[in-house]
Amino acid sequence: MGSGTACAPVSRSTYDPNSGRGRPKQGRKAKREMEKARAMLSVGEEESERVAGLDVRPHRAGHAASFYEGFATRGLRVDCIRPGFVSCTFKVPPRLTDAGGNLSPGAIANLVDEVGAAVIHSEGHHMKLSVDMSISYMSPAKVDDELEIISKVLGHKGGYSGTYVLLKNKATGEVVAEGRHSLFGKLLSKI
Repeated sequence: MGSGTACAPVSRSTYDPNSGRGRPKQGRKAKREMEKARAMLSVGEEESERVAGLDVRPHRAGHAASFYEGFATRGLRVDCIRPGFVSCTFKVPPRLTDAGGNLSPGAIANLVDEVGAAVIHSEGHHMKLSVDMSISYMSPAKVDDELEIISKVLGHKGGYSGTYVLLKNKATGEVVAEGRHSLFGKLLSKI
């Protein structure tokens, strides 16, 4: 191992779920927390029917937008685009909110990813892959809030590009989130 510390020997015994031995003990609090998690993650009949009713068509990679992209970015409107800058408007839909009615952090991360990648194309760069995102969540956005999403290119170095994405509530001016997004793509020689 090189560090000079010895490792504890690994037990080779087989766990028998019927024996009751070897199983970690769970306290009442841990069991209550597990039950809460199960209840929160359970899907009711109405939700199950809504998901079953979704029209999910077969997808050929690289030929069209995927179901995920359409689900997550449907309603995103590009207002202004110029080299190194993209401005969009997005009305928060119910499908992307959490139990509290706020735009979910995952949906915000997706918007930072999509709009941050789109601004790279505004300068004529080819598709690049996300390698790092850092997002600060500042204030909630509720269903039907209209957001302004601005993305700017911070720069390019070799195959790397950096972008900045800002999500603001159009009515209040409050910053919902801001993110920095790093992307990488092959350097293609110009002919």
